[in-house]
Amino acid sequence: MSEDTIRLSKRVAEQLPCSRREAELYIEGGWVRVDGQTVEAPGARVAPHQQVALAPGARAEEIPPITLILHKPAGYEAGLGGMAGGMGDPRTSRSQGAPEALTLVHPESLRTEGGPPPRVLQRHFRQLECFTPLPTEASGLVVYTQDRRVARKLSEDIETLEQECIAQVTGEIAAGGLQKLCHGLSFNGRPLPPIKVSWQSERHLRFALKGIRPGQVASMCEAVGLTVTALKRIRIGRLPLAKLPEGQWRYLMPWERF
Repeated sequence: MSEDTIRLSKRVAEQLPCSRREAELYIEGGWVRVDGQTVEAPGARVAPHQQVALAPGARAEEIPPITLILHKPAGYEAGLGGMAGGMGDPRTSRSQGAPEALTLVHPESLRTEGGPPPRVLQRHFRQLECFTPLPTEASGLVVYTQDRRVARKLSEDIETLEQECIAQVTGEIAAGGLQKLCHGLSFNGRPLPPIKVSWQSERHLRFALKGIRPGQVASMCEAVGLTVTALKRIRIGRLPLAKLPEGQWRYLMPWERF
C-alpha cells in the first residue's frame, strides 16, 4: 500500500467538505467517481493525483434495504433446499455440490421492463437472505431480501401463504384421480385439507395449496398413478413469477405485496 494514498471516504469528506458519514453515503450510493469510474467502497485507496468527483444529483442518503425475486433454474440450491416450506422430495431436495442460486444474482442478469432503469448498487447484493426455500431439482420463484420487515413476514407467514406450482408428470392418472388430488388423500399419515388442483395441459398439473410439506406434491401424484418429473413454483401469495425469464431477477416493487 502506497504511503501517500488515503481512504476514499476521507478524500471526499475533505474535498466537499462534509462529514465522514456523509462521504460514505455518497460513495455507497454510487455517486462518487474516481478517474471517471464509479467506486462504491468507502475504504478504497486513492492517490493525490487521482481525480475524485461527485456525480450530478448526488444525495447523501441511507440506502434502503431491497427485496428481489429470482427465477431459479433446476440444479441450483436456494434457501434450505426444500426442507422448510419447500415443495420437493426431501430425499432429493439437496444436491451435494450444487451451485447456490444466489450466484445468479448480479447486474448482468437483472430484468427491467420499461421506464428508467433502476440504480443497481453493490450494496444490493450483500446480506441477502432467502425465506422461500426451493428444492434443488425444482425451478421457479425464489425471494431474497435485506429487509427485516419482509423477512419477518415471510418467516412467520410462509405456512399460510398460498403457493402455486406446476408439476410435469408422466403415467396415467387413476380413475377419479383429479378429485382425489383436490381432496381425499393423506400425507405422512394425516388427511390433507382441500387443495386446488387442475390440468394445465396434458402433462402439467397446477397445484395451489398452503402449508406445503417437502415431498407432498410428489407423494400426492404417486398416489394417483403419476410421477413428477419437474416442478416449478409460479406464485407465492399475491406475488407471481409472471414472465421473468429463467436465471434472471428483478427488484420487488414498492406496491407489490405477498
